[in-house]
Amino acid sequence: MKTGFVTAALVAATFVSLLPASSRAQQSKPWEQIPIPPLHEFKPQQPKRIVLKNGIVLFLQEDHELPFVSGSVLIPGGSRDEEPAKVGLVDLYGQAWRTSGTAKHDGDALDDILEAKAAHIETAGDDDSTALSWDSLKADQDEVYELAMDLLFHPKFSQEKLQLAQQQDATAIVRRNDNEDEIADREATRLIYGAESPYARQPELATIGAVTVKDLQAWHDRTISGKLIVSVIGDFDSSAMEARLRATFEALPAAKTAPQRHETFPGPRPGVYFINKDDVNQSNIQIVGLGTDRRNPDVPSLAMMNDVLGGGFASRLFQKIRTERGLAYAVGGGLSFAWDHPATFRIVALTQSASTVEATRLAFAELQGMTTKPITEEELKRAKDDILSTFLFRYDTKSKVLAEQVRLEFYGYPSDYLQTYRAALEKVTVADVNAAAKKYIHPDKMALLVVGNQSEIKPWLDDLKMGPIHTIDITIPQPGAQPGTSPGNAGASE
Repeated sequence: MKTGFVTAALVAATFVSLLPASSRAQQSKPWEQIPIPPLHEFKPQQPKRIVLKNGIVLFLQEDHELPFVSGSVLIPGGSRDEEPAKVGLVDLYGQAWRTSGTAKHDGDALDDILEAKAAHIETAGDDDSTALSWDSLKADQDEVYELAMDLLFHPKFSQEKLQLAQQQDATAIVRRNDNEDEIADREATRLIYGAESPYARQPELATIGAVTVKDLQAWHDRTISGKLIVSVIGDFDSSAMEARLRATFEALPAAKTAPQRHETFPGPRPGVYFINKDDVNQSNIQIVGLGTDRRNPDVPSLAMMNDVLGGGFASRLFQKIRTERGLAYAVGGGLSFAWDHPATFRIVALTQSASTVEATRLAFAELQGMTTKPITEEELKRAKDDILSTFLFRYDTKSKVLAEQVRLEFYGYPSDYLQTYRAALEKVTVADVNAAAKKYIHPDKMALLVVGNQSEIKPWLDDLKMGPIHTIDITIPQPGAQPGTSPGNAGASE
């Protein structure tokens, strides 16, 4: 058998050696010979936008490919507007609103009606909004629309359904420390924003237990009077659909303007923070800081910077920590941008316990290297190819474009934001990216969070020489107990 294998190998080697050098070169990297056509012009089909006299906005997008009709009502106000003593209210509201139903049809009866029609009506809550959505076959659109509007304007919140939602959320709370990645993401957010920030607060058993049916109804009454954004897509006639929506929404009182938010975002307190999880053999490492928002004119340059730093297989973090050193299961990250408040800066690496310190050092080195080792034209070209090509696929359907237009309307961005943003991405230069890196990357102002098994992390984190190690207490407080200190209930370890 060995003889046969050697003979076959020699024949193969002889065949390759007889090929012309140019042919061998082409065989070594055949993907480089594939022609890449230029990206087609980006002109997404925009939905019809209608502003009613009361300020409510309608979006209509005809799509006759399939006999379906879908719609949604986006309502301002979310979990960031909750009272601190009742954090978790919006999530409970999103569940109980749909499951409770209305005086005409309780939630269970609504389930039966919709199931028979293969239709859906759903409600949900987010950090800045709540929403009601529906979908059905074209033939059932009238009836399903009326059911959805009944739920929108005449909900009847049930104590039984609220208690069921509280039980489900309580189960999630008592199990929130099961997964180290979820712990790391949650506590990193608390480090960045502060534990009491509306963007980092977490529901507790006491806060969800304090929510009543009256609270749900009061929240609904408060938010339904805001600037609603109604969108419908599917197999319908725009004129008829506009008339229907006007009949429903145009007689409502003038939409109340949401008050301006006045929030401060100081960013994390630099230092090393640790959470012990002794049932794992790996560490979740997060280097965190404050990000920015999308109105920042530097966002196109920051998008390119992110791709070079930690945006994929060719990024500096991935190449150094995973490809060259084999120290991470996953690694990446960068500076994020939210729509109406600063997002976060995160570098995340998942590594074996024993390589925690080495992987952390390398991550900090690559982070600092963004300001000392300028990016190259080749790196920028690759970043542009990555971002611009994926950009097209993110908005390649009418439903995706409609969802983006609703988002732009909600946050007060111009309707042509997508086109202007893409054009700005194309114009980014190497000098722009290097300037952005020096402006926004400051490792000395960032915090390091490690979630892992303390007994297996050798050398220990003090070998990083970044100061004292602060432990974070993630004990789940019981109702009536006093919560720990913040940020993240951090205190110096022994």
